[in-house]
Amino acid sequence: MPTSDDIFAAPSPEAARTEHAALSARIAEADRLYHQEDAPEISDGEYDALRRRLEDIEAKFPELAGTGEASVSVGAKPSEKFAKVRHAVPMLSLGNAFADAEVEEFVARVRRFLNWPDADPLAFTAEPKIDGLSLALRYENGRLVTAATRGDGETGENVTANAREVGDIPQVLSGTGWPAVCEVRGEVYLSHADFAAINARQEAAGKSLFANPRNAAAGSLRQLDPSITASRPLKFFAYAWGEVSEEIAKTQTGVLERFALWNLPVNPLTVTCPDAAAMIAHYEKIGAERAGLGYDIDGVVYKVDDLALQRRLGFVSRSPRWALAHKFAAQKALTVVEGIEINVGRTGSLNPLAKLRPVTVGGVVVSNATLHNEGYVQGVGGDGEPIRDGRDIRVGDTVVVQRAGDVIPKVMDVVLEQRPANAKPFVFPDHCPACGSRAVREINPRTGKPDAVRRCTGGLICPAQGVERLKHFVSRNGFDLEGFGQTYIEVLFEAGVIKQPADLFRLAFDPLKAAIVARRESLSAERRVEGAPTPKKPTKKKGEDEDKAIKNLVASVEERRSLPLNRFLFALGIPDIGESTAKALAKRFPDMDALMAGVAAAADAQAGPDWIELSSISRIGPTTRDRLLEVGYPRETTDPVEAGEGEELPPQGRIRLSAPQRASLLAHYGDADAVSAGLARASEQRPGDAYRHFADDGEIGPVATDSLIAFFSEPHNDEAVRALLSEVTTEPMAAPATATAFAGKTVVFTGSLEKMTRSEAKATAERLGAKVSGSVSAKTDLVVAGPGAGSKLKDAEKHGVAVVSEEAWLAMVAEA
Repeated sequence: MPTSDDIFAAPSPEAARTEHAALSARIAEADRLYHQEDAPEISDGEYDALRRRLEDIEAKFPELAGTGEASVSVGAKPSEKFAKVRHAVPMLSLGNAFADAEVEEFVARVRRFLNWPDADPLAFTAEPKIDGLSLALRYENGRLVTAATRGDGETGENVTANAREVGDIPQVLSGTGWPAVCEVRGEVYLSHADFAAINARQEAAGKSLFANPRNAAAGSLRQLDPSITASRPLKFFAYAWGEVSEEIAKTQTGVLERFALWNLPVNPLTVTCPDAAAMIAHYEKIGAERAGLGYDIDGVVYKVDDLALQRRLGFVSRSPRWALAHKFAAQKALTVVEGIEINVGRTGSLNPLAKLRPVTVGGVVVSNATLHNEGYVQGVGGDGEPIRDGRDIRVGDTVVVQRAGDVIPKVMDVVLEQRPANAKPFVFPDHCPACGSRAVREINPRTGKPDAVRRCTGGLICPAQGVERLKHFVSRNGFDLEGFGQTYIEVLFEAGVIKQPADLFRLAFDPLKAAIVARRESLSAERRVEGAPTPKKPTKKKGEDEDKAIKNLVASVEERRSLPLNRFLFALGIPDIGESTAKALAKRFPDMDALMAGVAAAADAQAGPDWIELSSISRIGPTTRDRLLEVGYPRETTDPVEAGEGEELPPQGRIRLSAPQRASLLAHYGDADAVSAGLARASEQRPGDAYRHFADDGEIGPVATDSLIAFFSEPHNDEAVRALLSEVTTEPMAAPATATAFAGKTVVFTGSLEKMTRSEAKATAERLGAKVSGSVSAKTDLVVAGPGAGSKLKDAEKHGVAVVSEEAWLAMVAEA
């Protein structure tokens, strides 16, 4: 990955915006997997690198700050499995440091902000950074009333019943002097010994093992059944606080001392340091003792000790100015790749896994390591740039293995000098090992080159993707099947009752009940293995309530046998077909039969990769592209007139490019000769009219077109969609209102909405004829701001855009 110094060697606002959006989406997905699913797919080090690159982009292009999902996000949205708890004081993240110089700069930055003389003492605390699950405990009059996970920082999951089963967490505070309202924050974790014991029980029960203590702790606390939490010896360290009705102490150290008096466990390795040198010395001391602590830590956290100074320092974006996390360096070792296996992820990605000769890395025996994707194995990134200087990874190679952030080990490099003479390049499968469907590498819309990830095209029938596809299908913006939450989908899929969307519309009472009863009995067996008490059998009243709930599920399906075409399309979960693209397709086709026929015709007239690459270049629209293919790249460096796209083209077979268009072509291909060569290749790969009917549409484009073709070219998907159409019918998409006050207006939503979800707000605005944008500009007509709104409010003020609260927005909607 490029460093922050070379990201913008040739800066372009368009390139920055595209890069920013891609990074934001990737970070948001990593947050969801880590915080919501307890199943991270990248290491802490990789995540931190992504965050840093995002921050570099926002520093160079301030207008992008706050425009992406990940720019100011903390954690991930709370799971639908739990009730929600809104944090009175947001639970923020911390800025990271990886080098001693960054710690010294942190101290200097604090002194500069406070105008604090170098000669005057300034104390900091230094404490181990526990690798666990953040938890907020709300005590009222000394009694625990609520426990919530961090969630997205604003709203967390209510895990109160589970937190009561954690032995380290007092139900009633000891001593005296605690505020009437006192929200204690800390980390739930597992010791190494307890983690090993849990995994031994998992293995004995034939269940999958936890990847590390952090995942095991998070999974144990986020159980729907508190008795399972009770069977796992979770521990807790308190280190911070949220809402309090009165001040606890004057310093960070003083608060921790009070916590200890109230019987809240605090980490004994926390110390007070007078300067950066002492902070770094404590970091090195803890690092040396790390392997013998008996629990996982991934760094040291520094905080300004004086709470009045903390308040003066305040916050920036998603983290406080007065705190810093000093991360430990990744731990490495050499071993041999004994095999490469392919696993299929929830989104259809073919994920290579290295089977290693067991080796100890940082006190942990490692026998598996992630290889990320096909490109990573080959030594080529998604941007076409080499990884590891282009060295591929082969079975038999001696490799460098790293545990970055103590999450998932990964292969970092290959020792070519020790490569066996008979080692052969690994051949990636072009068919899904889970379902046999074709596996393809899509064109990256940013680079116009094949993506680093190969994905299965059998989305609707692939067992590896089945559960996630079905959850998406029944979601609010899809078919919106009331009552079918994540748990029911998982139960019915595992029982074999539903395997594809059409099965939902063939459900009957008896199979549904049988699957639910079987799941209950399976959970009881699991509790017996884990030593947890087995619940009593359902009473007659509970049995009747369960029967009623099952009947309601069947009834909710019957109510959804007709759906607008755009929602039908979105529910299918086709890659690159989001809500906006689904609406664009629904405007152009009356029904699914017409759309599928159009896609089939487009497949027969499909373009080649070089034409798609040209079509994806910023500022080169269809008109300019076609003219370039007709007359070639103009070599003149000084044209008498520079015409922008859409203006009249010059006569006599020539084309004049604007300076930005010329710069975009040269930046993409390299030089004039490379541009001409690229145009020659693209000219030979021109598509037919049926393909261009989709690809030249600005609301669809070539990437979504190719995704549609890949999806419907897979016979299994075609059959699954036709099976679904035998059960349901599609309706034309409702036309947006044209006689409302919002018709033709551009609306931006920012901050947290409390009365409706962001998706519902967007749908409401679009129904009233408005366009919803993700950023504020001079063309914006209205900004709807909820709590936590940030840079978009400043943009609205700069451009003179009207700003209203959510309540005012709802009142305007009611009158529309």
